[in-house]
Amino acid sequence: MSLIKPYQNVPGTTIFDMDQARAGYHLNQFCMSLMKDANRKRFLSDQRAYLDEWPMTEEQKQSVLTVDLNRAMKTGGNIYFLAKLGATHGMSFQQMAGSMTGMTEIEYRDMMIAGGRSVEGNRVVGEDGDAQANRQPQGAAHKGQK
Repeated sequence: MSLIKPYQNVPGTTIFDMDQARAGYHLNQFCMSLMKDANRKRFLSDQRAYLDEWPMTEEQKQSVLTVDLNRAMKTGGNIYFLAKLGATHGMSFQQMAGSMTGMTEIEYRDMMIAGGRSVEGNRVVGEDGDAQANRQPQGAAHKGQK
């Protein structure tokens, strides 16, 4: 990392900064390729073969194959680019957001209608709130981080 990043202590949040952009360049370009129908068809017909055309890390490729958006963001994916992956699989943005929080689409919608998550216990990593990494699907990806 090139700079001090106090925002890393925000639970369940990945900030797309310069380092993330650099790490995720090819992953995000892959996602942009899905804007073309011919590329979507090629990807869906043989996902691994299409991914192997891109110089991504194996972890990035696995995040795409499993549609693990939290893992993809951890490895440099930007949610606005990753939305193209979700759309390719027929997912709405609401479904994608739900999957990232460990909720169903309906649970996520209801939480947002009710005002979203409380900030209580969720201001910094280590508090006891429901957005803490150990309570989220991305928790395993962040094990050992403070």
